[in-house]
Amino acid sequence: MTLETTDGTTKLHAWLQSVVALLAGFAAVAVLSVAADSAFQALGVYPPGREPMNEVGDNLLALSYRCVFGALGSYIAARLAPSRPMAHAMILGAIGTAVATLGVAATWNLNLGPRWYPIALAATALPCAWIGGVAGTKGR
Repeated sequence: MTLETTDGTTKLHAWLQSVVALLAGFAAVAVLSVAADSAFQALGVYPPGREPMNEVGDNLLALSYRCVFGALGSYIAARLAPSRPMAHAMILGAIGTAVATLGVAATWNLNLGPRWYPIALAATALPCAWIGGVAGTKGR
């Protein structure tokens, strides 16, 4: 059994590249989401502090940019992947689905906003990852 892949890199190197690709995609989603949330709160679009975000328009705005950021994160993961870029994008989408599903369970009775919002985050994570993965495989 050899430790080298077909392109001459070691399996450990390829594995580390995969981890970096996934971490970079995840970090992009997280940083951009927090930055956008903070910007909209500073601009007065979102309620101040830890007040519940009950307005449908506010939640649709947050969902829309999270979808874009999810697709971008999967694009990054696919572009940085050493092989199987679509698999990397979909792994990131599966992680997003799992995290969002945990969010649904954790916030169900906390009155942080409408219950459909975290459910929509979980439901859109994989389709957004697929879009980002398709875009990330173009020209590879």
